[in-house]
Amino acid sequence: MADVLALLDTGRWHWDTATGLVVVDEVAARLLGLPAEETTLTEPQVRSRLHPVDWNEITGVVRLAVAEGTLAEVRIRVMDDQGQVVRVVRSRSRPAFDPLRKAYVLTGTLQEVTEPTPGTPAGRRAVIGDWRRSREAFLLDAGRALAEAHSTQEVLRVAANLSMPGFSPDGLALFGVAGDQLTVIGHHGHEPGAEGSFHMPLDTAYPAAEVIRTGRAVYLSSPEQYKARYPLTWPLAERFGRQSWAYLPLVVSGRTTGAWLAAFAHPVAFTPDERSVLTTVARMLAQALSRAGTAESERALTEGLQRSMLPKLGPQRIPGMSVAARYVPTGGGLQVGGDWYDVIPLPSGRFALVIGDVQGHDVQAAGIMGQLRIALRAYASEGHRPDAVLSRASRFLYGIGEADPYELRFATCLYVEVDPVNGVLEVARAGHPDPAVRMPDATVLTRPTAGGLPLGIDPDADYPTTRIVLEPGETMLVCTDGLIETGGHDLDTGWQRLRGILEHHRGGLEELADALVQAVHGPCSHHTPGPLIDRREDDIALLLLSRQGHDRGHGTGQGLTGPSVRRTMLTVEQTEPERVSEARQHLRELLHDWCSPDQVDSAVLLLSEMLTNVLVHTDTDALLVAEVIGGREGRRMRIEVTDAGDDLPHRRTPGELASSGRGLLLIELLAHTWGVDPRGKGKSIWFELQELHEPDEPGAAARTGTGPSR
Repeated sequence: MADVLALLDTGRWHWDTATGLVVVDEVAARLLGLPAEETTLTEPQVRSRLHPVDWNEITGVVRLAVAEGTLAEVRIRVMDDQGQVVRVVRSRSRPAFDPLRKAYVLTGTLQEVTEPTPGTPAGRRAVIGDWRRSREAFLLDAGRALAEAHSTQEVLRVAANLSMPGFSPDGLALFGVAGDQLTVIGHHGHEPGAEGSFHMPLDTAYPAAEVIRTGRAVYLSSPEQYKARYPLTWPLAERFGRQSWAYLPLVVSGRTTGAWLAAFAHPVAFTPDERSVLTTVARMLAQALSRAGTAESERALTEGLQRSMLPKLGPQRIPGMSVAARYVPTGGGLQVGGDWYDVIPLPSGRFALVIGDVQGHDVQAAGIMGQLRIALRAYASEGHRPDAVLSRASRFLYGIGEADPYELRFATCLYVEVDPVNGVLEVARAGHPDPAVRMPDATVLTRPTAGGLPLGIDPDADYPTTRIVLEPGETMLVCTDGLIETGGHDLDTGWQRLRGILEHHRGGLEELADALVQAVHGPCSHHTPGPLIDRREDDIALLLLSRQGHDRGHGTGQGLTGPSVRRTMLTVEQTEPERVSEARQHLRELLHDWCSPDQVDSAVLLLSEMLTNVLVHTDTDALLVAEVIGGREGRRMRIEVTDAGDDLPHRRTPGELASSGRGLLLIELLAHTWGVDPRGKGKSIWFELQELHEPDEPGAAARTGTGPSR
């Protein structure tokens, strides 16, 4: 293949825009005026050999060919070191775009063509053809770039980087109107800060003012022409040393909204073709500025609306506790949504944390969210208990749907009443994700809580309350599912990702809140002091509640105040036997860093036996208290299950086919120590395991059981 191309005097080249390197063979190198040998060039080295107008055409034609799936063909003038054209070559390629690297990859051919004699009809047609191809490629590129600009600053950046074929301006300015004054929206190539101090009456004899008054463009090809036509304002332009100026109207829907100045350091004749290009660019600039202005107004309106619906936390004065919150609306369109949070002072001296998610993330969802938030705050301020607050809120939301079927929505919600004195949390849940707790040693547990249907579905729904205790040094996270189920994650994998962030974070509460959002969606800030980030999936709301405490030590070491304790509690009710499975998972999370997996399996087995015995042999609920205690002799786990039954457990000798009666035998076999303690009305059965750092030996776990006599 290479021999055939060489016989046809055709060279081959390969260009990868990700690396910025161009590989040429012997023929292509010779056609570019280089030694006839295969070599690798950088983009600047190639560009220095080509006419600058043709380089602009290459980039535009490549983008067009990728968009249309066609060949990219372009005529290129090769220049020598003195800037003279030495030959004209034709390049053909089929470019491809790599979306992962965001780069173009091209392999093509290079062949010399005979340039028509200047002045002949063929020569004039060639020049016109080159100009038209360059103009079309430039306008296509400029139109795409301006269509993607979403703010006034982005429009200005695109305008500053426009490279027009053969007559690119080196200075530009965009003028607007404020009342009867001409103002500068932005500029490039002029003195910094000029836009802040420029104000001129529209009736002034100044080109931009005349363009806005008349709606007609002004072209000034020379300083003499400028000075003769606008002598009063000539000093404004004289100090910049430009040679030609074009002032064009920015027209939207038949109304002139501003003017665009393109200033040139070299003389420009402003031929009909050049004026056509400038006019087309001015129209695209006007449309882009109009879209950007509308989008900025909508963002300002919706962000103000969202801020007005959310509480301003500020420095919370909660004795012994700290609160941090974040809200990030979905990206694209109007940045409003149905997620919310609230912190409500209660008449009892306690306070309530509320977080919820109204179905949808549009203006209607935001409106319903605002109504629901006000209703919840009113019910809480009346002193109702958490279950009553959610029951009333559900009836309220159900009533909105009955009154207007078009506003039929449901909402998930988590309501937590907090006693800052003792850390007791009363949790009521309406279809919302469970809270998670980060312990002082960075262990993270999800806290299973009883719950009911989402608000607004059943006006008579009940919402049972779960009581948990936030120990000193612990931090509770509650959030909406937008923080969890993002980037292809479900609830399980999403929680695993958040657990990793919580476990490894070593900063304050505010830094932790930022880290949770940044890890999922990139840098962001509060809804109050900074801009909201652009997102693409679902709204986010999160609340962090931390109870202050002393350093309790980490790992298996000794803390400053004695042995470190990792503790969790869980209630399994008679009507919820499925929570035995939750308790097993809860214990595994508590023992996530335990050295012996066999001991963890043993502890989970014994816990399952103890809870099942309570549910089967009594008519009371079971309370699980699990602890990991670290001291000088190493760590040990203590698992205790308490119930209100009167009958004490006793050893039995089950038959070979018996389905029960082996609970105490298993505890005696697997636990290091165990016992049964009467507790007034009821009893507790417990066992302990000392952490083993060597592989377990069969039967070595428990040889010191104390039996049920305690």
